[in-house]
Amino acid sequence: MSNEKPKVAFYWCASCGGCEEAVVDLAEDILKVTAAVDIVFWPVALDFKRKDVEAMEDKSIAVSFINGAVRTSEQREMVEMLRRKSGLVVAFGSCSHLGGIPGLANFWNKEKIFERSYFTTPSTDNPDKVVPLEETTLEDGKVLTLPEFYDTVYALDQVIDVDYYLPGCAPPKHLIMNAVTAILEGKLPPKGTVLSPNKSLCDDCARNDSKPERLAITEIKRPSEILMDPEKCFLAQGVICMGPATRTGCEERCISANMPCRGCFGPTDQVYDQGAKFLAAFASLLETDDEEEIQKLVDTIIDPAGTFYRFSLPTSILQRRRMEDIK
Repeated sequence: MSNEKPKVAFYWCASCGGCEEAVVDLAEDILKVTAAVDIVFWPVALDFKRKDVEAMEDKSIAVSFINGAVRTSEQREMVEMLRRKSGLVVAFGSCSHLGGIPGLANFWNKEKIFERSYFTTPSTDNPDKVVPLEETTLEDGKVLTLPEFYDTVYALDQVIDVDYYLPGCAPPKHLIMNAVTAILEGKLPPKGTVLSPNKSLCDDCARNDSKPERLAITEIKRPSEILMDPEKCFLAQGVICMGPATRTGCEERCISANMPCRGCFGPTDQVYDQGAKFLAAFASLLETDDEEEIQKLVDTIIDPAGTFYRFSLPTSILQRRRMEDIK
């Protein structure tokens, strides 16, 4: 029997880098991981190149942890290659799992994103209207190529087959270690499982007991507009909290810091569309049946689409804004 340690890869697509930090934040536990596995690809931390992966045999990597949404052609090529080279692929973090914050770009397209990024931001000085091109011929005749920037942001499983999902922005330490241990011990749940408890955050929330028997919202406030009671349900205070539509397992990190849930763990298995689920729950809490009053309340929500679909737009029923509606 071979004593060779299982090979593991980490890769970073379109994301902020917080998931890479989450691996580093394992602290001394990362020594347990490195003692048990052979990290063969982790370009953000170690000197690995694409050619190193290309040279590996198919399925020779035991598991690849891929974080970030797929935004460019290079990212698509890399995740497709890692899929071929890996026995298991884990969507690591909200952006890979659901599309995440980068997925909010699906309200726009490449043209509008480039226009804002390179022409109209207050700090931009670009009188020649220079934008990145996929091909540029240099003075010496050589051609510089850049990856294609897609109009649409994709969650990982919209591009490749995914075996498991580690939710969170970023995934907490205990879920990472539980996943690694399960993989090493071969004690994995059915394919497609989200490796976190399948119940809503409200079920675990310490503020649950503070909810009134009849919860009714008469006014909507942003966290910056009130002094929030650290022991009272956020919804009871008129503050939008995505807990009713969000999976638990995060150890209530935001709530413990007296901030409402933003929804980064995504929905439970019983929910198809996280934003629609929350809207249904939220609508039932409004203390009025008058359409004008309801509209006034809704109008006080800053960026409702970005609030209810902050992490899940690419994997929602909506997926993106229609191209013909982008002006």
